[in-house]
Amino acid sequence: MFLAVTFCALSAPAKTQASDFFSIAKHEAQSELWLNPGMLSYHFDRDRSFNSRNVGFGAEYRYSSVASVTLGTYRNSYHESSNYIGAYWQPIQLGVFKFGAVAGVFNGYSKTNDGGWFPALIPALTYEGDRFGVNLLLVPSIPEKVAGSLSVQFKFKAF
Repeated sequence: MFLAVTFCALSAPAKTQASDFFSIAKHEAQSELWLNPGMLSYHFDRDRSFNSRNVGFGAEYRYSSVASVTLGTYRNSYHESSNYIGAYWQPIQLGVFKFGAVAGVFNGYSKTNDGGWFPALIPALTYEGDRFGVNLLLVPSIPEKVAGSLSVQFKFKAF
């Protein structure tokens, strides 16, 4: 995860002023489809045998410079199949990164709502280049329900 963030930061054009680093992004219409093979997670509770390779398939359609919709499926931290659908809203620009959150619904966590759908709000930091992107997600811990983690999701632009 550290290498992915470092790669993105080093490949970014240098800024000349600190004020260029932080800004509120302007809405600009876009039409981009990003695909991902799941994510990798670093779990905060290191004493348990969580699944850190959350393999799956997801898609994210960016219709705005500050917003996108997403859906997918993956193998969650408890080695169970999960699905998600949500929307990113990332109005803060930090250099080449977008910051905000993804709000959505998830299922497949047997200890949460008996495996049924439940809502979540997850802070998200995103880098998107010409063909390659990364979402860095901070999944909060919910004791005995959801394993907290720092997750990285690599994505590739389809169009």
